[in-house]
Amino acid sequence: MHSRTFKNKTVAVFGLGNSGLSTAKCLLEGGAKVIAWDDNDDRRNAAQKLGASVTMFTEAVMKEAVALVLSPGVPLTHPEPHPVVEMAIAAGVSIIGDVEIFLKERRGGRVVGITGTNGKSTTTALIHHMFAHAGRSVAMGGNIGTPVMDLPELSDDGIYVLELSSYQLDLTPSWQADAAVLLNITPDHLDRHGDMAGYAAVKKKVFQHQQDGSFAVLNADDALCTQIARDIASEAEAQQILISTKQRLSNGVSVLNGLLEDASSPNHIWQTDISDIETLRGQHNWQNAAAAVAVCRAMGLSDHEIASGLNSFGGLAHRMEFITEKDGVKYINDSKATNADAAEKSLSAYDNIHWIVGGRGKAGGIAPLAPLFERVTHAYLIGEDASNFALTLEGQVPYTVCGTLDKAVADASAAATSNAPATVLLAPAAASFDQFPSFEARGDRFRELVLGEGA
Repeated sequence: MHSRTFKNKTVAVFGLGNSGLSTAKCLLEGGAKVIAWDDNDDRRNAAQKLGASVTMFTEAVMKEAVALVLSPGVPLTHPEPHPVVEMAIAAGVSIIGDVEIFLKERRGGRVVGITGTNGKSTTTALIHHMFAHAGRSVAMGGNIGTPVMDLPELSDDGIYVLELSSYQLDLTPSWQADAAVLLNITPDHLDRHGDMAGYAAVKKKVFQHQQDGSFAVLNADDALCTQIARDIASEAEAQQILISTKQRLSNGVSVLNGLLEDASSPNHIWQTDISDIETLRGQHNWQNAAAAVAVCRAMGLSDHEIASGLNSFGGLAHRMEFITEKDGVKYINDSKATNADAAEKSLSAYDNIHWIVGGRGKAGGIAPLAPLFERVTHAYLIGEDASNFALTLEGQVPYTVCGTLDKAVADASAAATSNAPATVLLAPAAASFDQFPSFEARGDRFRELVLGEGA
């Protein structure tokens, strides 16, 4: 993506993570003068090597700029505006994010935006996969990993699939999507948005400026989503497509007991069974699949292309990732499940579970998962809070305090193999930092152990 809009203009870039550095690079290549700052020495050095003027932001510096590109992680309004935000407001400088610059710079391609409290990454990846699998020109980025300014320039028939956080939407005043998805809204990031009303208002922005011929996909099972659907019905010209995993829809996409029914197109009802697709197990993934099908149908994919895309989806690493099946035992890596709410999804999707759980516990521990304990044949406890988790399981689930992931995998594999068919599930319901630098490292180690690559 080449930057042209800010040629010979000064742009301030605050926050030099992956997206900040990517934006600074593109702005510099487009002839802009970039003033940049980050508290991290390595990031400042990286920006300096690109040619940016690296200096602490002051009121005088801000008065030079026509725009402030703010990292999504920097408070914009709550709990209070960051001092650099106050400087920009005082200087009359527009405050934007990298997605806003992307929209100004792109010369072709249709845009799909996906947001919601949960399921954004899987839905984004699935939509991208379905278009790519069908041979369409498609690029994926945003909150899912690749900074938007690192995406290629697509022709008019290309499709950009962007995952958007509430922070990113807050920094994209000209956001406009050809297809926009709102999966759900549950309490999250309230410190950054003030309250649920403020959080929902930001999520609603995914539908702003939509025009005739565009599509708005919303969750009919979510009260806040349905309220937003009513609101935008009179505000936008987009065609609404509802999705549900609880009710059959006459003009949307529903998934009931694994049977997906697409009635989003007039006079065309199409069904396919997705209950046996390992990478789309569980009601939460059925919701993701319904949203993806709604978008792909609206943007021209056929029955065959949609079915083929669903069945060939490989899933995301560490999110109910199917590793392998051997001797009647499935091995599932859900290392991303770092709290009880996240672990609930995978525990709900399997039976006869040999559950590897533990790490650095979070508030509430695993007590909220008690209704699902009947699905667990045996638990294998790891990490610093193993003893606390054992107290919760006492008298309800047989358990072994293993301590390490290596021992837990060995013990769980042996027991599950003698009790097949079964599932060995890594769903820690805890942070990884007591034993691993990240949930990704924990999941990678699990994969190595399961596949015999990590002796």
